[in-house]
Amino acid sequence: MTASSEDNDRLESLIQELLGAVGENPAREGLVHTPKRVSTSLRFLLSGYGLSLDKLVNGAIFEEPYSEMVVVRDIEMYSLCEHHLLPFFGKAHVAYIPDGRVLGLSKIPRIVDMFARRLQVQERLTTEIGDALQTTLKPQGVGVVIEATHLCMAMRGVEKQNSSAVTSSLLGCFRDDDKSRSEFLSLIGRR
Repeated sequence: MTASSEDNDRLESLIQELLGAVGENPAREGLVHTPKRVSTSLRFLLSGYGLSLDKLVNGAIFEEPYSEMVVVRDIEMYSLCEHHLLPFFGKAHVAYIPDGRVLGLSKIPRIVDMFARRLQVQERLTTEIGDALQTTLKPQGVGVVIEATHLCMAMRGVEKQNSSAVTSSLLGCFRDDDKSRSEFLSLIGRR
C-alpha cells in the first residue's frame, strides 16, 4: 500500500512539529531533512498494514504427503512497541506439522515480517503468526516462539539492558502432545 503525497506531507509536518515540541529547532541543518527521513522510515517499518495473508502466501501451498515437523528457526524480526514506539527485535522460531499440505519455506519469514511490521506487543505478534499458519494450512499443529529485546525496557523505564522476553503460541498437537512440543523446543534450542 503506497501512501498518498498528501499523507506523506501530513506525516512529515507532524514529525517537524514533534521536533519543535521536544525543544529542537526543526530548521537546524542536521534536522532539515529529518521529517522526510523519519516518514520514509516509518512507512517501511509499518509496511505490514498494507499486506494481506492471502496475497503474501500467493498460492504457495502444495499437496505433499509429508507429516513430520517443519521448523524455520532464528528468523530475524524487528518491530515497534505500540506503547512507546520504540523498537523490539530478536528471533522468531516457527514450526508446523503438515496434514497433507506444505507451505513454501520463504513464506514463513514473510508472515513473521508482515505481522512484525505493525505496531505490536510481542504477545500478540506471537499469536498472530501462529493463527495465520493454522488458518492458512490447517496443519496438525503450529508452534511459535519469539525471543526479543525491547528498547522500551533497555533505554527507559526499568533500564534492564540484558533482559529479553520469550513468548510462545502452541496450537493443535504442539499444545496437546508433550512429544511434539518437546521436539519443537529441542530443535530450537530451548528446554
